[in-house]
Amino acid sequence: MSLTHKALLGFAFASADLLIETTADGQISMALGAGEALAGSKDRALEGASLVDFIAADDRELVKMVFKGLGEGMRAGPITLRLASLDGEDRGASLSAFRLPQNGGAVSCVLTRATAAKTAGPHGLYDRASFETAAMAILEHARDRGLQVELAMVDVPGFEAAAQRAGEAEGAELRARLAAVIRAQSYGGGAAAGLGDDRYALLREGRETPKELSLRIARLLDLDPGLGVAPVVHTVGGCGELAADHLLRAVRYAMDGFLRDGGASTPPASLSQAFERSVAQTMAQVSALGKRVEARDFTLFFQPVVSLKGPASLHHYEALIRFGDQGAPFPMIRMAEEMDLVCALDAAVVDKALDRLEQNLDLVLAVNLSGRSVGNSIFVSELCKRVAARPKVKGRLMFELTESAAVGDLAQADRHLQSLRALGCEICLDDFGAGASSLAYLQQLNVDVVKFDGAFIRDLEHDTRGAAFISQLVRMCAEMNVQTLAEMVETPLVEEVIRKAGVNMAQGWLYGAAARDPAPLPPQIAPTPAASPGRRRGAVDSWG
Repeated sequence: MSLTHKALLGFAFASADLLIETTADGQISMALGAGEALAGSKDRALEGASLVDFIAADDRELVKMVFKGLGEGMRAGPITLRLASLDGEDRGASLSAFRLPQNGGAVSCVLTRATAAKTAGPHGLYDRASFETAAMAILEHARDRGLQVELAMVDVPGFEAAAQRAGEAEGAELRARLAAVIRAQSYGGGAAAGLGDDRYALLREGRETPKELSLRIARLLDLDPGLGVAPVVHTVGGCGELAADHLLRAVRYAMDGFLRDGGASTPPASLSQAFERSVAQTMAQVSALGKRVEARDFTLFFQPVVSLKGPASLHHYEALIRFGDQGAPFPMIRMAEEMDLVCALDAAVVDKALDRLEQNLDLVLAVNLSGRSVGNSIFVSELCKRVAARPKVKGRLMFELTESAAVGDLAQADRHLQSLRALGCEICLDDFGAGASSLAYLQQLNVDVVKFDGAFIRDLEHDTRGAAFISQLVRMCAEMNVQTLAEMVETPLVEEVIRKAGVNMAQGWLYGAAARDPAPLPPQIAPTPAASPGRRRGAVDSWG
């Protein structure tokens, strides 16, 4: 390196902890600075070694792709990575690289101490949820620093099929290379995610057009042209002055559209426009939902719930709300909660349940209520009037409190629930264990039944720790004179586990799928006629 080049680098990278120059093939030819503190070796000991030997294994391919993409006179980074642990200490560093003109292909690098983010996905890629969280922090930080960072979505159609055809070893190498190429283009070398189906998302500084970035990715991948794998990039510009919650919504909207149609429709020009489109879309959905609720345009599907006292016998039915031909209604419910429509929806479900009770005097129904509804004094007052106006339903109606929306004031919620209990209604605490508030709810709310969330139940036959946990919960509930119900019971082995734990009731595919009308238990489950309960009991759950 000439004295002029050294002077330029010294001026450009004055704040670096370690200055390194490598040959074109990555061998360290010069090292100056805090080599021992960063790389675990003195500066002179670094010379002659390969730079990638001092990089953590998961980030080596990333560094190779950064170097491979450096044309003469080009700069890359900073990227944040992990250094190889030579003494058990985890070290992170920020790497910038520059290929000076007319310097024999050598690369000049500077490393500065930094905290390397740890990603859960393979090859250093985020999953979608983690990427959304990271994207918010990065976009806000970049905006505060005046940097133009944008969202880029990369479609590499046919890549996974090509990797599978290549065989296990070569396929794994190709996947690692593609992940490294995507990361190398991202902001900080780590703001990238694998979305499945040959699709990726990354944040980047907008230095290249989408077409230029597509060609760059293809060149770095260096695949056989006969494979027909051609990356396509779609970009969404910066975030303007969007607030944090609006920013997250915009990122989700843009990625949802990309995953839905791969960019076939015109993507938003910026995250600000993505937010505006998402608001317009939501308002249209809210309007449509409001009309359906007002018109009672939904259906209740019933699924059997059994008593585990003795042979499994029909105890009641859980009915799941359905809008047209849609599947699980949870997204609609969440939207109703967020847009203050949930009280109207809950009231509509209660009305249908009350009608059903008066039509069939053998039914005992349970209707789920959102935490938002239970916390609304006007709603609860009107609900009490509705129940009191139908004396035939007394003693045959249960309400289930869900954790889909948090209860803000538990003392007030308990007063509301007790007013319903005074009318002869039982109270069930639904989704127990699904949220952090479950124990607080059980401690402060007087309820009759606790329904264990299916996530605890489904795999009990393979989870001895889970079985012990359920046993302890059942014992605690029994001491409080609270009955228990387990959902998502799908196999006889799981039923055996919850029976041993002392659970009172169960539901799941083992006892039958949801149907438009309450159906009897399957022959292998149904008890003999002499053992059948005297009346049919049913549970109407508006949440599914």
